[in-house]
Amino acid sequence: MTVFIGGAWPYANGSLHLGHIAALLPGDILARFYRQKGEKVLYVSGSDCNGTPISIRANQENTTIEAIANRYHEEFVACFEKLGFSYDSYTRTDAEHHHKSVQAIFLKLLENGYLYKKTSEQAFCETDYQFLPDRFVEGTCPNCGEKARGDQCDHCSAILDPLDLIDKRCKICGNEPTIKETEHFYFSFSQFQVKLEKWVIKAEKENRWRKNAISLTTRYLHEGVPDRAVTRDLPNGVDVPLAGFEGKKIYVWIEAVAGYLTASKEWANQNNENLEDWWNGDTISYYVHGKDNIPFHTIVWPSILMGIGNSTLPTRIISNEYLTLENRKLSTSQNWAVWAPYMLERYDADSIRYFLTINAPENRDTNFSWREFVYSHNSELLGAYGNFVNRTLKFIQKSYDGKTPSGKINIELQGKVNRLYKEAALLITDGQFKKTIENIFDFVRFANKYFDEQKPWIQINEERSLCDDTMANCIYIISNLAQLLHPFLPFSSKKVKEMLGLNEFTWKEIDISSISLKDIQPLFNRIDIKNIQKEINRLNGRI
Repeated sequence: MTVFIGGAWPYANGSLHLGHIAALLPGDILARFYRQKGEKVLYVSGSDCNGTPISIRANQENTTIEAIANRYHEEFVACFEKLGFSYDSYTRTDAEHHHKSVQAIFLKLLENGYLYKKTSEQAFCETDYQFLPDRFVEGTCPNCGEKARGDQCDHCSAILDPLDLIDKRCKICGNEPTIKETEHFYFSFSQFQVKLEKWVIKAEKENRWRKNAISLTTRYLHEGVPDRAVTRDLPNGVDVPLAGFEGKKIYVWIEAVAGYLTASKEWANQNNENLEDWWNGDTISYYVHGKDNIPFHTIVWPSILMGIGNSTLPTRIISNEYLTLENRKLSTSQNWAVWAPYMLERYDADSIRYFLTINAPENRDTNFSWREFVYSHNSELLGAYGNFVNRTLKFIQKSYDGKTPSGKINIELQGKVNRLYKEAALLITDGQFKKTIENIFDFVRFANKYFDEQKPWIQINEERSLCDDTMANCIYIISNLAQLLHPFLPFSSKKVKEMLGLNEFTWKEIDISSISLKDIQPLFNRIDIKNIQKEINRLNGRI
């Protein structure tokens, strides 16, 4: 089986925050899980370096688009590496290979009759003397009355045209733009209306998408999918490869989402792989992103794939709701965010991964609070999991000279472990990561209870054979926990693997033979609860 996993492409115009990480983390969990199962996995993403937000940032800082894109792409790469994201390819949309592949897709859509030229009206700023990209126009959403960008309202999720906004303003200078005519290519999304409706009905029937994806996509389709301009008068991006359209760019609507295919193509070229082995009707594909990206993955990208005759339509849509911060909506403009570089400098990557999984906004908005984060780490990771591993290995080190005893593994325990592998596999496949890690940590609590009930500190003196069995069972539990938790907590799982001398992780029960423990170290360190108030003060600008 081949599995393709596409993680949403963050804009290279500012640092990642915990909301971004919460939305993207499921991709790495899936990739690690499927690799453990022995499946062929291709996991790709990259930095969106062509978007309007980068132009805005460059204007604000009086620097170049390239400088902004380079700064944040490099920062993203470092953050994802520290978080343990195991991308097979993490690239960028300003790469030459991406531009060439996107132009080929554009020409294929044109050849197949899905693009047509049309003169349309577009916002033009007389002060800055330029046509305004959609995100350079801000105003009031005509649907819900909230402040919105020219391409989409984050409040009601409506896809917008800049001209639909009420009280339009240029984001650069704040003046009201005029309206001028310009010629662009339009994509006939309407030609795919019926096919998309049938496809979404099937996805809902087979329960393959998150409910928010089904709901929003159904709403868009009910309203009717309008044709949209897919070229723009933009300062940066992929050039339209046709005479008469010099200076115009292929719009992000089809350019950025095409990155999933262009990144795969570049990876295949670099690794002597056959692209068709990954992009075909039999591939299981996951698309991992936030709620605001749903229409681009359930309407725009599938329409493009249908338009170029590619049968690898998204199989599963893993679309998270929003993560709030201390019960307030995240706001980058108000600096109400916990930035990934800051977080990774001060806290364990597995702690971040654990909290954003156990508290994931899978079906509803969830909240990040410093109090919950610190207490979650200290009580669950350190107090439950880390404590069980440490007390077991330290006991063996002290009472068995660091050599794990041979003992009889409890049959009921084996059954419990095997059921956990099967249940976890089903849940992960279905995109239910929160439930998976909850179940695994229920087993961690069971393991601690087992240790307490067996009282090995008494058994070692009164019935050593029983103590041998207890410790053998505890090592059996630890080795399997390391495997079960590896997709979620790769760094601590690696520590366990090294201490026990395990081979590569697999997704099936293992019973390791007698081994000599190596360099026993605690999995986690306690976080001082004084950090809670310090972090809240910092967030509120009091430090």
